Amino acid sequence: MIRKSVTIQNNMDMEDRPVAHLVQEASQYASQVYILMGSKKINAKSIMGMMSLKLQKGEDVTIIADGQDEDAAVSGVATFLGAQK
Repeated sequence: MIRKSVTIQNNMDMEDRPVAHLVQEASQYASQVYILMGSKKINAKSIMGMMSLKLQKGEDVTIIADGQDEDAAVSGVATFLGAQK
C-alpha cells in the first residue's frame, strides 16, 4: 500500500465533470484506489462516493492505492488532480 499527498490544482467545477474523469482515471487500475480527505476515505472508483467529497481546487487530499499496479495508480490520479487547466 502506498500513499501520496496532493494539493488539488485541477478545477473541480461540476459543469466540467471532473469527478467523472477522476473516476475513469482511477478505474483504469487493478489496485484499490482511495481518496482520503479529512476523516473521509472514499473509493476513487465510486462516482457517488467521489461526488460526496465535494473536492475543491486548493484542497489537500491523500491518494491511497493497494494492489499490483499501486505505483501507477497513485501516479495517474495524482497527475490528474495536480493538472493545471
